[in-house]
Amino acid sequence: MSGPRVNSFFLGNSSGVNFSIILSPIDEETGKLQLANCSGSKRAGDWNLNVTPGVNVSKVTVSLTRNLGLCLPNATDCCTTSLCVVETLQVLACRDAAMLARLLIQAEIYASSSFTGNVSENATVIPNQVFQPLGSCPCDLTAGACDVRCCCDPECTPDLKQLFSESCFTGVFGGDVNPPFDQLCSSRSMEYTPEWFPYLCVQSSLNNTPFLGYFYHGSTSTPKVPSFKIPLQTSPGKLFTGYRQGDPIMTEENEYFVIPQQSMAGQCVRNAPVAYLEDLDVRCLTTRALYEEGLPHDVRINTGTGDLIQQNVIYRTVTDMGKFVTESDSLPTAEVLCQNVTFAEHYSFVWEEENIEQINVTVFLGRLCDGEILAQRFTVEFLSLKSTNETELFGNPGYQVGKPVRAANLNTSDTFGSLNIWQPGGRGLCTSATYTPVLFGLDSLSGCVLEVDINEDCGLLRGNVTERLNSLIQATHVGKRANSSYGDVDDWVEIIRLDPFNSDTNVSTGRLKGICPDVPANLNIRVIFADVGAVQGIPRQEILAVQISYSTVIWQFQCGLACENSISFLPLTASVQFIKVPAQPPIPVIRFHGFYTEFDCNRNDVCWPQLFYPLTRFYTGEPYSQCLARGLLLAFLVLLAAIMSSPWFSTVWNRCLI
Repeated sequence: MSGPRVNSFFLGNSSGVNFSIILSPIDEETGKLQLANCSGSKRAGDWNLNVTPGVNVSKVTVSLTRNLGLCLPNATDCCTTSLCVVETLQVLACRDAAMLARLLIQAEIYASSSFTGNVSENATVIPNQVFQPLGSCPCDLTAGACDVRCCCDPECTPDLKQLFSESCFTGVFGGDVNPPFDQLCSSRSMEYTPEWFPYLCVQSSLNNTPFLGYFYHGSTSTPKVPSFKIPLQTSPGKLFTGYRQGDPIMTEENEYFVIPQQSMAGQCVRNAPVAYLEDLDVRCLTTRALYEEGLPHDVRINTGTGDLIQQNVIYRTVTDMGKFVTESDSLPTAEVLCQNVTFAEHYSFVWEEENIEQINVTVFLGRLCDGEILAQRFTVEFLSLKSTNETELFGNPGYQVGKPVRAANLNTSDTFGSLNIWQPGGRGLCTSATYTPVLFGLDSLSGCVLEVDINEDCGLLRGNVTERLNSLIQATHVGKRANSSYGDVDDWVEIIRLDPFNSDTNVSTGRLKGICPDVPANLNIRVIFADVGAVQGIPRQEILAVQISYSTVIWQFQCGLACENSISFLPLTASVQFIKVPAQPPIPVIRFHGFYTEFDCNRNDVCWPQLFYPLTRFYTGEPYSQCLARGLLLAFLVLLAAIMSSPWFSTVWNRCLI
């Protein structure tokens, strides 16, 4: 061991085992350790023995109690030499005077270089750092003691330097305060020295070195905590000329207006900026111990033109706690603590063109106790100032990313429809799952878990699953645009439904107990859209078609070590995929274009038209004279090969040989 403490482990039952430590000096005549017996104690000299019993494993700790500091003048209880302790120890484990185990420890401990004495109060005269270095050994930071890895420290004895001689500090900090710099004529430190170096190098002594600037003023920069800020505008006047879609909303302090949002990993980020004209609906799970307050509601918001508006806040109390709070699986404590927290926040931004006109905030408060899990909800909604009857007739009639997809039931008198996916909560059961609308341009995957009995009829199971999946699609048509009118049939596209079971499919009845094949457990929603134009530089996107299909699985009853429970689970999923296609069909490739593709250098690795590119003036990889010489040599070899391969050459060659 080389430190003042070492740990080991005793394997086995330590009941009735007596642990002891003894110093074992080496016999000078024989050179062997003296025999040890079980009559020792847990202290020997400056060493202590501590045993922590466990289940079939006991932790044995041997520690040194003496001071390891180097001796100062008129000091006791210290180390007179750098090699402070050289001793041999034995740790014995005995039961009824019978030795069960023995641990041999060879201790070689060096003195500590930490300084514990009094520092002189004499003021140190600091030289002018502009003309000479601050010190010949910058890494010498401790007075009267050796600094580890500082090989220029005069307090470090040769024995101590051997401990870190191969890892000394380098450069200016390690004592090389005047290294030869690259521009010095006598220095050839650069790997590739240019030919003109002797004409432009610097003739100077090492006393006039640029490394002196490292110590000039000695100022240090204070680290700053990064925050969501943007550089302030230097010219006077208003901060912005208006928001555009996707721009972060700014506050009075020139910071981002933030609310909790979900990251790509599914976790909730507490300080995420709110983007202009992008709706949000986020749920974050938390407990009373992990609860954090959000941004204060007295923060004023930048309207987009430099003006500031105050938030209109309304506080309400949650009446139905079951929509937000679920019981955790942890055991309740004796004392249950509760706290008033925010259950939900709904932000409504009223906008016109590129400015924010009004902000309405509704905060729902409730009481959260220990052992409960809170599903906080944060929603952001942008309403146009010109909107009437829930129909936003703003400048761009197309869909924007993050906006809900409009749906309708045109076959009924009540034309309102919905296109949703699941929003699970609590245990993730389908019976308690809520719905969230499908958002345009955002591929998503959600699901829930359905409880199925082992004796479940396969036909009833398929019908129950199909009914739950169809409950997500309460519509017959989907709006082409975000402002599709319910009175105009041309503004809607019919949803194409592919039934899970058609007449050509033979559905198995599933006569085996606990196994049901062909269960439509996956709902697939595919939305095809295209860019049909642009309004003020923002693409105008319309939906062209919507298809709904099902994927079947084989459900099998799952049980653990013992099938005591007759209830199993069937996961149901709903996926949404947005597919972008060209607004117009692409022009078919004619035969000429297809033939020309073979010689297109941008589409092929081999470019035949550029075969002689190295022989042109545009090639700068080598001197032109060398390229021309190699080209002529290559042409000569090709010509020679052509001549030698001709029939008349062989005839002339044979005549010459005769």
